[in-house]
Amino acid sequence: MRSFFSFGESKEIAEAITGGGSRPEDLRRQTLADNAIFIIVASALIMPIVIYTALQGATLPFFVAVLALISGATTLMLQRHARYEEAACAQVYLLLTAGMLLTLADSRFVDGGLAIALLGPIYASLMARPQIRRISWTLMVAIGLIASVTATFGKAPLIVEHVDLGLVGLIGFALGAVMIARTAGRIGMSFEIQEKSQLATYRHLIEHVQDAVFRYSSSGELLFLSRSSEKLFGCPRYELTGTGLGQRIHVADRPTYLTAFADANQAGIQRTIEVRMRQDDPHANTAVPQFIWVEINFSPVDETRTSGSRFEVVGLLRDVTRRRDQAAEMEAARHVAEEASIAKSRFLATIGHELRTPLNAVVGFSEMMTSGIGGEMSDTHREYAGLIHQSGTHLLEVVRMLLDMSRIEAGKFEISTDNMAPDDLVEPCLKMVQAVANERDIRISSRIARLLPTVVADERACRQILINLLSNAVKFSHDAGEVTVSLKQQGQYLNLSVSDNGIGMSAEAIAHIGEPFYQANDGLARAYEGTGLGLSIVKGLVELHGGTLRAMSEFGAGTTMTVLLPINGPAIKLRETATVTSLYPDTAPIETIPWQDEKRNAI
Repeated sequence: MRSFFSFGESKEIAEAITGGGSRPEDLRRQTLADNAIFIIVASALIMPIVIYTALQGATLPFFVAVLALISGATTLMLQRHARYEEAACAQVYLLLTAGMLLTLADSRFVDGGLAIALLGPIYASLMARPQIRRISWTLMVAIGLIASVTATFGKAPLIVEHVDLGLVGLIGFALGAVMIARTAGRIGMSFEIQEKSQLATYRHLIEHVQDAVFRYSSSGELLFLSRSSEKLFGCPRYELTGTGLGQRIHVADRPTYLTAFADANQAGIQRTIEVRMRQDDPHANTAVPQFIWVEINFSPVDETRTSGSRFEVVGLLRDVTRRRDQAAEMEAARHVAEEASIAKSRFLATIGHELRTPLNAVVGFSEMMTSGIGGEMSDTHREYAGLIHQSGTHLLEVVRMLLDMSRIEAGKFEISTDNMAPDDLVEPCLKMVQAVANERDIRISSRIARLLPTVVADERACRQILINLLSNAVKFSHDAGEVTVSLKQQGQYLNLSVSDNGIGMSAEAIAHIGEPFYQANDGLARAYEGTGLGLSIVKGLVELHGGTLRAMSEFGAGTTMTVLLPINGPAIKLRETATVTSLYPDTAPIETIPWQDEKRNAI
């Protein structure tokens, strides 16, 4: 059985050492119970003696022993019911009450009662909350005042005979001191165990974390390297001690490594670098060294720096070879894509210019043939010439759209903005698509708001936007359908909308609006002709103006395409307009003529 006077490791502390999980708070609560049992046992052991003294006429020791017995049983019950703060208060007040009783019975200022009372605040500082500590010190001061008054008048309020109060005070102080010393030892041991447990946890974490961890002393000596470094470099840890870690850095990257380490070691600056380091492969058949990319984070340890000295440095080593390879692959893929885009644009521009010359000849000569310049033709020949003219015109339009699209993608399409009346756009564009609409009995109407503001935009580009939207609306409308053009002001934007009641688009098709060569009903069996460049050109021209293109559609219920163009034109570069440039940058400051100042003084 463990002695109550033992200062060794308790069962709870042993459990904490072996991983039982006891925390300092758990040990403090268990200490309350042990102290309660200690008080009960001590009171029971001295009870025969105090009963004998009570029979001799000295009832104070008996009363103090009974009080201690009741207090011990009460605190034990409170601790068992998880009322720990109340149990601690009861033990603190027991020491203060016993000390006050002995002080009232002893006329000396320095007596055993005052010493026992002093143990109360000390015990409260170990086991109670701050409020109880303040109360205990207040009561201690009051007991001290009582002792001083008693010593001044030389007469104790309580008259006790047939008992040595000095011996009683000494026994009580000894028991209280043993209880407090044991409590302080256990609490100190619990915090020490907790600190050791935390250190063990941190060490386990560092040793098994995926990134390798190192620590350098302020003089540059490698103090620690985690176990994960063996997997990172493919060698035992002892080979990396001393200069082994530094020798694995690629020769070309060593200046970067040393500079970053010096910044952390001398200036206390955290640095992150990426260097190449040698990795061993025990299964390799060649002696050619293999290098991997390693990200190194240097972090100075502020607590290790003294006046005028350097910092210790803690760092992380992480293999980023895969990330570097992926970045290189992405860069190569981006370069290939850019080259392919440039080649595509160059091809479209070249083939466009090459096709326009013969197509112009085809269109021109077919028009001459239909007009009878080369002589009278039969109806069949005139029909064939008309088909040639129609096909050539269609090809010219396709080539023009290809050239515009390639120029927009290459950033070579330039717009020339000027003040423009937006309502002048609609009528010419309607006339250009009216013939196609009449063939299918499609009615085109317009709704133009009154008092529209002047818009700063490229008129030719705006005509192309409206013509493309109208052509699409007519193309995808049903026979005898209706197309509506509306023009109105919406805040700081001009709202240009083209609506139809045609086939409409699905949500998936709306998401692809603006992509070159995309059509909703793509495939060999599609019912509508076209290259899929119309809306792509519209989107590009709208973005050049700083506007937006929106689509609202429902499959089978028609489509509404809306273009928002800023009334004040595309955004102006603030850097060019915010700074006023002097017309005379080299002009010297104007000197003040002295006679002007003299004239002011005279006035």
